[in-house]
Amino acid sequence: MKIINRASDVIRPEIIKPGSVIYAAGNAAPPQILLGQLADDLSIKDVDFYGVLFLGDRLKPLFSEKRCEGITFRILFNSYLTREAVNKGWAKYHPIHLSEIPKYLFHKIKPNVVMLTVSGPDQAGNYSLGTTVEGVLAAIAVAREQRGLVIAEVNRRMPFVLGTTVPESVIDYLLETDYDLPISPVKEPDETAKQIGEIIAALYIQDGRGNKPGSTLQYGIGEVPEAVTAAILKRGVGDLGIHTELFSGAMAKLVKKGVVTNRWKKGGNFAISAIFLAENQAGYDWLSFNSSVQSRPSNITNHVFRIAEQPQMVTINSAIGVDLHGNIWADSLDARKIYSGVGGQSDFIRGAQYSKGGVAIIAMKSRTKAGVSKIVDRSPGGITVTATPADQVIIVTENGAFDPRGLSLGERAVGIAHLAHPDDRDRLLQLIVDDPAFHRPEKLIGGKIPGFTPYEEAIKLM
Repeated sequence: MKIINRASDVIRPEIIKPGSVIYAAGNAAPPQILLGQLADDLSIKDVDFYGVLFLGDRLKPLFSEKRCEGITFRILFNSYLTREAVNKGWAKYHPIHLSEIPKYLFHKIKPNVVMLTVSGPDQAGNYSLGTTVEGVLAAIAVAREQRGLVIAEVNRRMPFVLGTTVPESVIDYLLETDYDLPISPVKEPDETAKQIGEIIAALYIQDGRGNKPGSTLQYGIGEVPEAVTAAILKRGVGDLGIHTELFSGAMAKLVKKGVVTNRWKKGGNFAISAIFLAENQAGYDWLSFNSSVQSRPSNITNHVFRIAEQPQMVTINSAIGVDLHGNIWADSLDARKIYSGVGGQSDFIRGAQYSKGGVAIIAMKSRTKAGVSKIVDRSPGGITVTATPADQVIIVTENGAFDPRGLSLGERAVGIAHLAHPDDRDRLLQLIVDDPAFHRPEKLIGGKIPGFTPYEEAIKLM
């Protein structure tokens, strides 16, 4: 390993040659000084560049139209930094399950340059991959097989997350840095999000303090996850587990409060995740050398069979929209306007359904901030769906929960319509009644709706 003093010592066209294939760590761990140099040096060109969810304002120039002329950016999950480039055609979007990224790195992408941020070394000379593993470990292995380059920043503020480390010998160049990591500020849940959280905690979270396994949790960041956490604490359950792809401050609260013990979880009595985000540096510091939380690559965290092994697996994800059939889309605003990515949603939806007592939940507000219904008659033509009606996903809005299992298309349509805002519900129900494809749904309207639990009924169980 060679210690370098400046990013320009290694990020230059003599080293990053035409034809290079780069894989870079994303989320809170992009090597921002190295990538900043890549943005500035326009003589580096004719290379491919892959990665997942890039964060950090220093990276804005990297995805400019000018820089995209010389580098083909292949984005596996969009962020606020890459959204314009993808949707204006300067960069390419690749739909892919998070679980499959390591496999495709080995067999199709084959990067020969890896850029990442590490923490360490520990007493044995190993470096932690810090807050982002996902496909990075596989990328390192592939690059080493090809005698490629592994270029790292060791950031003083990067936590030494246990679980996934690499020896010093696999790093070719190391740059010492010290700058703030990207954070995920907490947004206090509004009343609508709180209602969603209460429904989920009341109906689907299993207390593990007796003789039956407690729920194993997967969810991400945002208002609804914060609300779910608050509702779990309010309900007073315990002995839960965490098996997730993204570990955030909301989940850290459950660990700190002793609600998550991982007593029943398979694979070790610690929470595992492929990606970590915190609301501030104190949150990252808490992760460092914390044996209650460990990192794993995404082909482990998101492997359907590994998810299925977990008892009472409860996966909670969000969506942009759902139609009356139960098609769910989460990455796109329309067929060719990519907001985020497929990510791991489908992995956890499929895995949860094979878990003993497991449920896959899509939790979302019934309307957008602009007052547009997220529950519509039909999904937009050509849009990527992250769950189909056959996936049997439970859908929760502030108005209630709908469980489609065992129900027909028409019965599902009526139940999904009842999740909508009251001002949208009658219009959707009329569409259903007027369409003979739904097989006499009028018989279901006005009484108890199969599979539907209204908010008022759900919270009685809190």
